[in-house]
Amino acid sequence: MKVRDSGMPEEAYWESLFDIPLILDSFAIGTDIGDVVEFGCGYGTFTVPVARRISGLLHALDIEPDMVRKVAKRCRREGLSNVRAEVRDVIEQGTGLGDSSMDFVLLFNLLHHDQPLVLLREAFRVLKPSGRLAVIHWVHDPATPRGPDLSIRPRPEQCIAWGKEAGFVSPPQQFDLKPYHYGLLFRRPPVALRRGMVAGRPRRGDDDPDSFPMEEKACPLPTYPA
Repeated sequence: MKVRDSGMPEEAYWESLFDIPLILDSFAIGTDIGDVVEFGCGYGTFTVPVARRISGLLHALDIEPDMVRKVAKRCRREGLSNVRAEVRDVIEQGTGLGDSSMDFVLLFNLLHHDQPLVLLREAFRVLKPSGRLAVIHWVHDPATPRGPDLSIRPRPEQCIAWGKEAGFVSPPQQFDLKPYHYGLLFRRPPVALRRGMVAGRPRRGDDDPDSFPMEEKACPLPTYPA
């Protein structure tokens, strides 16, 4: 999942660009959340504080082996046993997680990818009914100290449109995550499968959720490495 225009600076500087408690509090990340998957864990900037707050397992995925090793080492150092760090190209391979198996997805600073809908549809697939997807991205301001070129940096309304296309409830909750980010909290609809719904994409003519009956889909339990 190499994302265009996304080089990583030195770790301490990178982490100084986020108000991490504000971001996690805005998304209400706490012990009521079970299993989580993080697309693109990087240095573990959010992996570690999220793992401390939740009650389940956190699957930290990144395409860079060095980043995954850093995160695994950091979690061991912090005494965290509920993180599974894995090298994975989410665009090419998916997450490897079961359908409707996750309570929460983290998708931070990645939607300037040239295939944002692939990421959003994978997030939709792995979330349980009523599961939540947290998105943050850089504000559309040339004065931000980091972030992708403005020509590919998505505004909130673009992310909202992509989320709706992927099948999420619209509109999402929106947050001003100062100093440099905005946040969007999407929800998967409360039923696992609607007649006419395929991979989060309604068929033509199925736009009205009340125009057809709902169907429940069995949610397989996630499996974890020993």
